[in-house]
Amino acid sequence: QVQLVESGGGLVQAGGSLRLSCAASGRTFSGYAMGWFRQAPGKEREFVAAINWSGGSTYYAGSVKGRFTISRDNAKNTVYLQMNSLKPEDTAVYYCAANAGTDYYFSRRYEYWGQGTQVTVSS
Repeated sequence: QVQLVESGGGLVQAGGSLRLSCAASGRTFSGYAMGWFRQAPGKEREFVAAINWSGGSTYYAGSVKGRFTISRDNAKNTVYLQMNSLKPEDTAVYYCAANAGTDYYFSRRYEYWGQGTQVTVSS
């Protein structure tokens, strides 16, 4: 089992920044790729970003590429999502998830999920 706890969400004005953190406990963190997903009210959960087990490869949704950066610190069992130039359409609950495989874009490939953290971007 892997337990994931997100933090860092909040209310920010458009153009602002937030950094989300996801702390992991349980099984070896470095054995998992990590992803961030988000879900806005009335919409399906969507892929935001992912990072492989070593941190050497990262993947982004087109809507956030160039604005968001995913990173991880395996010594601290933590994955981060730095979000810059935030837009109102980024408003959602953000979830981190752990994936033992290499199929990063699909939520059904992720075995463990955090409880989510709310990000609200005002215009």
